[in-house]
Amino acid sequence: MIKIENPVLPGFQPDPSIIRVGEDYYMATSTFEWFPGVQIHHSRDLKHWRLIDRPINRLSQLDMAGNPDSCGVWAPCLTYDKGTFYLVYSNVRSFDGVWKDVHNYLVTTQDITGEWSDPIYLNSSGFDPSLFHAPDGRKWVVNMLADHRDNRLFGGIVLQEFDPDAGKMTGPVHMIFEGEGIKNVEGPHLYYRNGYYYLLMAAGGTEYDHCAILARSRDITGPYEAHPGNPVLTTKGHPDWPLQKAGHGDLVEAPDGQWYIAFLCGRPLSKLGRCTLGRESSLAPVEWRDDDWLYLTNGKQVPDPAFSIPGEEVPCPQPTERHDFDTTELPEDFQSLRVPVTPDWANLEERPGFLRLYGRESLSSFHYQSLLARRLQHFDATAATALEFQPTTFQQMAGLVAYYNTGHFYYLHITGNEHRQKRILDLIACDHYAMSHPMSQCIDLQVDGRVELKLHFNHAELQFFYREEAGDCQKAGPVLDGSILSDDYIMEQCGRYRSAFTGAMVGICCQDLMGSRKPADFDWFEYKAV
Repeated sequence: MIKIENPVLPGFQPDPSIIRVGEDYYMATSTFEWFPGVQIHHSRDLKHWRLIDRPINRLSQLDMAGNPDSCGVWAPCLTYDKGTFYLVYSNVRSFDGVWKDVHNYLVTTQDITGEWSDPIYLNSSGFDPSLFHAPDGRKWVVNMLADHRDNRLFGGIVLQEFDPDAGKMTGPVHMIFEGEGIKNVEGPHLYYRNGYYYLLMAAGGTEYDHCAILARSRDITGPYEAHPGNPVLTTKGHPDWPLQKAGHGDLVEAPDGQWYIAFLCGRPLSKLGRCTLGRESSLAPVEWRDDDWLYLTNGKQVPDPAFSIPGEEVPCPQPTERHDFDTTELPEDFQSLRVPVTPDWANLEERPGFLRLYGRESLSSFHYQSLLARRLQHFDATAATALEFQPTTFQQMAGLVAYYNTGHFYYLHITGNEHRQKRILDLIACDHYAMSHPMSQCIDLQVDGRVELKLHFNHAELQFFYREEAGDCQKAGPVLDGSILSDDYIMEQCGRYRSAFTGAMVGICCQDLMGSRKPADFDWFEYKAV
């Protein structure tokens, strides 16, 4: 037996879309403003997963420069039909206010780890598009309808046929589900079984009222009747359950006929509290009963934190903890903000054994930051780096960052003090776009030489450290509140609904606000679960 412990994809891995091809399972998740777009993981046993591809990796496929925080790539849908993999995704270009500028695209490949096609434009009527391969060979796109009237946003679920030969949408748009009194219906996926078309949807918003609901119809264009036991999956009303925010699901059938639902969830630091690890992806076994409706196999609406399935484990390689930057490729767990990594701002060739970052725009920029980061995937974890950097002004900075978005981060960095002609170490805290300096005074550094920087997340507590060459490791500033790097905190502070859908990231960055592109050389980066 294989014991599966949830979440199977920890740390900022929301909106799972899952398929099986032969003995191989693939799961795609949202990446929002982080480039390349979409993460695809592979598994043979549903327990061990490995990141194998980020397919939306060219500007021709994804241009996010200027996108606001938590916009970009939402809710990808991965499908497979007759030797071809299909990936549908949104590029959300704006969110605040009544207008939602959302463009939906389709890319394809015959090799899931190979090059994907340039995108085919589908529509802009709403987000969370998915592609359904009907039994008769026709293909359909289903997505939520963005409705700006009365600022309600969620206007229902619409369906339209896609013509793969012409490469465009065709025929009328059908409204197939308006919510049946359930708020915020989104994330639709279609399936066909036993003469029914099944429509699985997310609902209730993506926080603690989140859920997955089901409807069905004999005709693909409806009318759809709602499951009498909706929601089929939720943790609403169970504040002590370790998995919260459960919803936004996708179904897959195993070779033995057992079905599973992949769904997003969150693990709060306290009861119904903040989730610094973001929204994660989990699995639960489901079953079709004699009434041709789907239910969780455990007989509840609440998914289990762990469950067992028949079979033997098939382990797979996991990312290394330490990267010494002695190869020609960046670590697979690194992503950049909004734009691709190019040698003019991040390269491994100019100084072998180092990653050189050229200073660009500030940590508040929606355009061209020199920042590389990876997901925080454990409640207790450290991240560290060593760098060489010779700033000449306070406008040049490089260091170690704990980042949520342009308005919420902590940044321990080397910078210059031209009046004292010194390098100094400073710590910036950005909370709801207001900057502060938690250290009582900046730390004077040696004239040259490398500096090691480190951070330690221990649940809500975040502590930074530093060490100069031949020196001891010392604390840099006080214990900080790491929980502000969460969706929940941003929504609490905002006092209204806004885009906050990612999770804490840790990484390295460099800024030159003079525009002279001062470089910093990073010798290594390390991430460890404690």
